[in-house]
Amino acid sequence: MTSPDDALPPEGVLDAALEHLVERHPDLPLPHHQLHSPHEMGAVDRFDAMVDGWFDRVRGTEPADRIIYALTELGDFGLLWVLLAWSRGLRSEQDARAALRFTGLLAAESVIINGVVKNLFKRERPVVQTERPHRLRIPWSTSFPSGHSSTAMVAGVLLAQRSSPATKIVLFGVGGLVAASRVHVRIHHASDVLGGLAVGLGLGAVARAVFPLYPRRR
Repeated sequence: MTSPDDALPPEGVLDAALEHLVERHPDLPLPHHQLHSPHEMGAVDRFDAMVDGWFDRVRGTEPADRIIYALTELGDFGLLWVLLAWSRGLRSEQDARAALRFTGLLAAESVIINGVVKNLFKRERPVVQTERPHRLRIPWSTSFPSGHSSTAMVAGVLLAQRSSPATKIVLFGVGGLVAASRVHVRIHHASDVLGGLAVGLGLGAVARAVFPLYPRRR
């Protein structure tokens, strides 16, 4: 009885036959793939893989998973930042107007990121092979840049207006955690998060200059 290996042609025969076929029929379409071996990965892919490996040390542990999944859920649709803005809006009529303006600016940021910028890049999200430990909303939009990261930075820049130094540190610290959570839950690549942070800081600076939450009185 022959083994499966005995049924295979000698090494090199298939390659020689394929080369002969290509020489005789150069226009013949042949099956191919576009997968790259690890040593052919680009710099961005290597960076993403490296950061993903760092998060593997924490994934699957409690309470880390539960806390990080909660953070990423709170970042959906800018919910965390809207709640913070409206909690300040309860202090006075002026703060309420600022909260309303803030909500409108976050909505505009979402349209820019999800409706314009992501459509320019159309990057695929990470492929998940294992079941996630907690419930998670799976977005339909493409991957680059991370909307959670962008929104966190826009919120930080805007809410920093009339905030104490300690509050500013908390705003950007929590924003950074929300952004990092997107890598942990495997919804974004690390480079998506960095891109979102950069875009968010830029959009936040423009919004604060053009549409400040507390306009100066003339």
